[in-house]
Amino acid sequence: MALTITTECINCDVCEPECPNEAISMGDEICNIQTVLCTECVGLYDTPQCTKVCPVDCIVDDPVNKESQDQLFAKFKRLSEEAA
Repeated sequence: MALTITTECINCDVCEPECPNEAISMGDEICNIQTVLCTECVGLYDTPQCTKVCPVDCIVDDPVNKESQDQLFAKFKRLSEEAA
């Protein structure tokens, strides 16, 4: 599944530069993750890089957008092809 950022976010902006898919952007009060771009770093890293750097642990699985590892990898491949 894609990730989401909870309201506990302090908008510190450490997660945005870590996202290899540029799925994270600064919001007015909290950062936002674009579900269509989030692959949980599947295809690039073993774990989502944003969750590794978040100081308040506010990046969690998005229960609304459930995706399997296969679906996340397919999204990664599509995004990689589009970027090329």
